[in-house]
Amino acid sequence: MSMFSRFELLATDGAARRGRLHTPHGTVETPVFMPVGTQATVKGLTPAQLEDAGARIILGNTYHLALRPGDELIRDMGGLHRFMRWDGPILTDSGGYQVYSLAPTRKIDDRAAVFRSHIDGSLLELTPERAVAIQENLGSDIAMCLDECPPFGTSADYLRVAVRRTLLWARRCREAHRRKDQALFAIVQGGTDLELRARCAEELTALDFPGYALGGFSVGETPEQMAAVLGPAAELLPRAKPRYLMGVGRPEDVLAGVAAGIDMFDCVLPTRNGRNASAFTAEGPLRMRNACHKRDPAPLESDCPCYTCRHFSRAYLHHLFLAKEMLGPTLLSLHNVAFYCRLMASVRRAVEEGRFAEFRALSLARWGLSA
Repeated sequence: MSMFSRFELLATDGAARRGRLHTPHGTVETPVFMPVGTQATVKGLTPAQLEDAGARIILGNTYHLALRPGDELIRDMGGLHRFMRWDGPILTDSGGYQVYSLAPTRKIDDRAAVFRSHIDGSLLELTPERAVAIQENLGSDIAMCLDECPPFGTSADYLRVAVRRTLLWARRCREAHRRKDQALFAIVQGGTDLELRARCAEELTALDFPGYALGGFSVGETPEQMAAVLGPAAELLPRAKPRYLMGVGRPEDVLAGVAAGIDMFDCVLPTRNGRNASAFTAEGPLRMRNACHKRDPAPLESDCPCYTCRHFSRAYLHHLFLAKEMLGPTLLSLHNVAFYCRLMASVRRAVEEGRFAEFRALSLARWGLSA
């Protein structure tokens, strides 16, 4: 474990876990959902709004911040926390997801992933060493190893190549990492092939990273295919260290992840859906452009303490989206982040009290879903 990071496992309920992650910028109660701030901002929300909504840890991205404004500029401005005025913990993704999402504009071999910038066409060479150096310049509390994230449906032969490369890059990241106030997490790949995941997890565990992530989910497989592999894959990870499921996701998928033993989640859905007039609620999603909200004086949720629900009606939010006013996406994004934070607080209480399975079943039933 990094000199300044420590994970405590406080309680379990079946495979579900209740923990606490200590970082240089504060303590994080787990299981936790982390809003995504790819470009040093969680879209549409100020740091004060995020904190008020209950967020305690957020994400930044190596690839995007290296391109603009540049990791050295952020370093010279005092690091990512000071640059974006967020005082809590930050986790930075290494750019491995862009190996998947920007496949048409990159080339990859064992040495590096080379990207053609989506901004100006310039080349960005991302070696494991460079990915670590960027994250050290950013000064995040948790940095991620560079990995290769292949899409679902990749051939068995190439999936083995991606796992081998992920292991090679993890070793190089570990050798390159120097910051003692930053924890470096490794990423287990292998798609839906549990044998490959077991091999990847075994070799990474032997390197004794302070935390481990499951990558390569939510990249084209069905929810059923992910669910079939997630539990056994989580069991491959060390019990005493934090477990992170990358890029997931929907509320029902988060609950499935907790049931499998996952501690940390991230996804763009709260703000992406907020920008597109969709609100998460305990009774299921609301589409705020729908005419049924035109004269509705009720808040999105009567028991939600977020700023949006305390001050504004569904009718007003409906109006904002029809008028294409930017306040609409902001207010809905704020509520959605608060929804996820409240959901995770309820999850933590349920695990502590030994009733997580009941909580999950009741939540899914309210959303019209089954486990």
